[in-house]
Amino acid sequence: MNNSKLKKLVLFAVAGIFLVGSQAALAKNDRGRGPKKPLAKNIIVMISDGWGYNQVDATSFYVYGTADGQVYHRFPVRYAMSHYMDGDSYDTEEAWSDFNYVRLGATDSAAAATTMSTGVKTYSGAIGVAPGDFPLFHALDLAEDMGKATGVVSSVEFSHATPAAFVAHNVSRNNYADIANEMIYESRADVIMGCGDPCYNDSGESTRNPTTEMCGGNYKYVGGEATYADLEDGVVVGADANGDGLPDNWEVIRSRSQFQALANGPTPDRVIGLPPVYQTLQYNRSGTLYDEPYPYYTPLIESVPTLEEMTKGALNVLDNDPDGLFLMVEGGAVDWSGHGNRSARLIEEQIDFDNAVKAVVDWVQANSNWGETLLVVTGDHETGYLCGPGSDPTWEPVVNNGAGNLPGMEWHSGSHTNSLIPFFAKGDAARLFRYFADEYDLVRGRYLDNSELGEALFLTMDPQ
Repeated sequence: MNNSKLKKLVLFAVAGIFLVGSQAALAKNDRGRGPKKPLAKNIIVMISDGWGYNQVDATSFYVYGTADGQVYHRFPVRYAMSHYMDGDSYDTEEAWSDFNYVRLGATDSAAAATTMSTGVKTYSGAIGVAPGDFPLFHALDLAEDMGKATGVVSSVEFSHATPAAFVAHNVSRNNYADIANEMIYESRADVIMGCGDPCYNDSGESTRNPTTEMCGGNYKYVGGEATYADLEDGVVVGADANGDGLPDNWEVIRSRSQFQALANGPTPDRVIGLPPVYQTLQYNRSGTLYDEPYPYYTPLIESVPTLEEMTKGALNVLDNDPDGLFLMVEGGAVDWSGHGNRSARLIEEQIDFDNAVKAVVDWVQANSNWGETLLVVTGDHETGYLCGPGSDPTWEPVVNNGAGNLPGMEWHSGSHTNSLIPFFAKGDAARLFRYFADEYDLVRGRYLDNSELGEALFLTMDPQ
């Protein structure tokens, strides 16, 4: 038996012991003996791609004038999380003694998201495959096997690394067209929402040539020209999502008003949401300045939905299933802001993500409860090595300049880092993370690894 299988068996055994006595974990038969019930009916994983502790602090300072102002700061489970790739590691002593240490060994979003989705470490660029390119079983697949409704939502292209790595399988994240086609035509997901429309530019303006009817953007993010033609028809024939052996249609929505309407009232069984914009909801919109002096210096594009609106719509589709739901929501352009070292747009993107988190919390309180719903809020890695002014070789804090004012902050990288990132969870099932958070960082305290998040998602749904 290999080490991976042995570890999995040990984790399942220990988790079973850990959960004995929990009413949420025991079947209602034979005085608690017999099969264990799922620990959560609904699982929602929210990923701020590229966030770190300082990204969260900077946004909280700008919005509230204080640290720890976000709704997830009041969650009962608050740890750090590591996220290195297969073959790499994180060393707390080196991380806090050498300013340059975290510049090395950083993951990419594809590997990180695959690990969170499957519990298996892998290589850079891998989408749902292990080292050796073996396809992996996603948490979303288990959710589908258990009869749950499933979906992914992103503020960047729906075929981009993070949403793709929760649904698809490919040896390279750059094979966008193949990934998009697998998600649309082969997956059992019930909701797919994200950008990539080639007929609009990054400012939400049409790029369609009135003579040729061709669009100015690349069709790769939506699967190619033939797939885009299917999407434009408004109904796409996909794979069997409900298990009746027959193909199930997608309904395609595109306008902001359609996204807003989806949040209330009756909904289709399956929805593809393709906003009228190219790569991102807002981050890539044009402006007169690259390094803007404050958030929203360049007005937002009014024709595209917010991540909050998309999330509300997705939940309204998925919560029709009596067996529950599994949803992944990504704030994808927090990462893009870090790559570009754009402080004002970082805060815009993090606010958009935080508003989506608030919407999910509101949904739980209005339509579910924390006994049956698990909400995880975390990231895939830190991007930009954001610190306070005067950092290197020491770490200075981001400066709070009061609500409505850009905090004092400086960037030390244009890429990802291996720094630990924040991890928050709420719901009765979140107690499971207390077992997994068994490592200790000199500054951040207890932490778990992203592979353990993936393992916990499986245990949450099937604690056998």
